[in-house]
Amino acid sequence: MAAYKPVVVQACPKLGERITQDTLYWRGYKTPVQIKEFGAVNKIDFSPAPPYNYAVTASSRIHIYGRYSQEPIKTFSRFRDAAYCATYRDDGRLLAAGSEDGSVCLFDVSGKAPLRQFEGHTKPVHVVGFLSDKYRIFSGGDDYSSNLWDIPSATEIISYSEHTDYVRCGCASKVNADVFITGSYDHTVKLFDARTKSSVMTIEHGHPVESVLLFPSGGLLVSAGGRYVKVWDVLKGGQLLVSLKNHHKTVTCLCLNSSGQRLLSGSLDRHVKIYSTTSYKVVHSFNYATSILSLALSPEDETIVVGMTNGVLNVKHRKPEEKNENSQKKRQPAYRTYVKGRTYMPKQEDFCVSKPVKRVLRKYDKLLRGFQSSKALDAVLEPPIMLHTPEVTVAVMQELHRRGTLRSALAGRDEKQVNLLLTFVARRVIEPRFTPVLVTVADMITDIYQPVVGQSAIVDRQFLKLQEAIGKEIDYQEELLEVLGMMDTLFATFTKKKDTCLEENKSNGVTEIIEKNRNY
Repeated sequence: MAAYKPVVVQACPKLGERITQDTLYWRGYKTPVQIKEFGAVNKIDFSPAPPYNYAVTASSRIHIYGRYSQEPIKTFSRFRDAAYCATYRDDGRLLAAGSEDGSVCLFDVSGKAPLRQFEGHTKPVHVVGFLSDKYRIFSGGDDYSSNLWDIPSATEIISYSEHTDYVRCGCASKVNADVFITGSYDHTVKLFDARTKSSVMTIEHGHPVESVLLFPSGGLLVSAGGRYVKVWDVLKGGQLLVSLKNHHKTVTCLCLNSSGQRLLSGSLDRHVKIYSTTSYKVVHSFNYATSILSLALSPEDETIVVGMTNGVLNVKHRKPEEKNENSQKKRQPAYRTYVKGRTYMPKQEDFCVSKPVKRVLRKYDKLLRGFQSSKALDAVLEPPIMLHTPEVTVAVMQELHRRGTLRSALAGRDEKQVNLLLTFVARRVIEPRFTPVLVTVADMITDIYQPVVGQSAIVDRQFLKLQEAIGKEIDYQEELLEVLGMMDTLFATFTKKKDTCLEENKSNGVTEIIEKNRNY
C-alpha cells in the first residue's frame, strides 16, 4: 500500500511590507511594560525637566513614575473623588490637576499636600494647564466655563462662559503668555486672550472635541473629535488646512514628538497613528489591546506611554544603540562550512545511507488518511484557520471534491455549522484564487439545503449574503468586460493608424527614389 501524501496547499506570493525610515525608527522600541492602575487612565504628562518623570492620572490618584520604574516614586491621593488632567509646569516643579468636586489643586512635586486650591467651578474640572508665564493657570469644566487663575494670590482673574457644553480639553500657547485654547463637546474650539473679556476666535470642528494641540510655533492648531483629526491655520483666522480620517472610532488624544515633525493620535479603535507633519500621511501605527484614552511621548522620544480604558499603562522604551566599535563579535564559521558536501554526487562504488525523515501530519491530514471526510472539513472550518489561512480550508475542500466525498462531508450539518460554512464561502468566493473551488461548494450547499430554506432565519440571511456577493461579482465582471472591449477598440484604432502611416512613408520613399532616377 502506498504511503499517504499530505494535502498540497496552494502557495500564493505575499506582498512585501514597505520598509521606510519611519518604520525602522518606530520599531526601535523594546517589548512594552504593562502597569496596572486603579482606574481608566485619563491623562499622562511628562515633566519637561530632567529626569523626565511622568504623571499618570487615574481614579482618585496621581502617580509619578520614573522613566524606568514600574512602581510609582510618588503619589498624590488627597482627592475626595476622581482626579483629572494632572499637568506639569514648564520647569517641572509644580503640578496642577482638576477634580470631580470642581476644585483645581496645585501641588509641589517635592511635597504631598496641595499648595493652592482654587474654588470657582460648580461641576467637575477636566482641563487644567499652565500659561507660559508660569504664574497663571487656566481650567475648563462641565459647567461650560473656562477660568483663569492667579497662582500667587490664589484668586480668579476672569471666567469665560461661551461654551454650550462640557469643556474637556485645552492647551496654552508657548509663544504668547496670554493665549490659551479650549475644546468642548459643543463641537467648537475657542481661542482666548487673557487681555480680552471674550474669545478672539471660534473654530467649528463638527464633532465633540476630545483633544486640542498647538504646534510650538503657535501658528497651527490640531483638533481631534469623532473620527477626525483636523489641522487649522490660526494665523489665517482658523482656516482648515487638512482633515484626516484614519481612525475607525473616536480619537481621544494627540501628541507631538520632540522635533514637531511627527503627530501622534490615539483612538478608541485601539490604534496609535503617526503622521508626517509635512504630508499628513500615516507613516506608522501601533496596535494595543484595548481602547486608548491618553498618550504621551517623552521629551527625547525615548519613551512612549499609553493609557487605556481598562486601567493598564503601556510603557515602551527605545532600544539602546549598538556600538560596533567596542564590541568584538566572535568569529563565525564561513558560509562554505555549512554548504560543504551538499552538492556532492555519489559515485557508483559509494554506499549511500539515507536517514528516514519523520513526517508530521496535520490534524486534517490524519483525518483524511482515516477517510473521515466530515471531520476533516470540520477541522479546517475552525476560526483560526478560516481567518488566517483560508487557502488550507480551500485545499481540503478541493481534495474532498477530487475524492468524490465533498457532498457527503457537506451534508448532515446543523444550523451553526451551515452558518459557519456559508459565512466562509460568501466571504471568499470573490477571490480569484478560490473561486473555482468555492463555486462548486456553493452549488452543492444550495442543492443539499434547499429543502430547509425558510426554517432558519440565520441560514436564510447567509444565503442572501452569498447571493448578494455573487451578484456584485458578476456586475464587476460585466463592467470589466465592457472596459476591456473599449480598450481593444482603442488599441485596434491605434494599430490601424500606425500601419497607415508606415504605408504612406514607404510609398513616399519609393516615389522620391523614382523621381531622383529620372533626373539623373
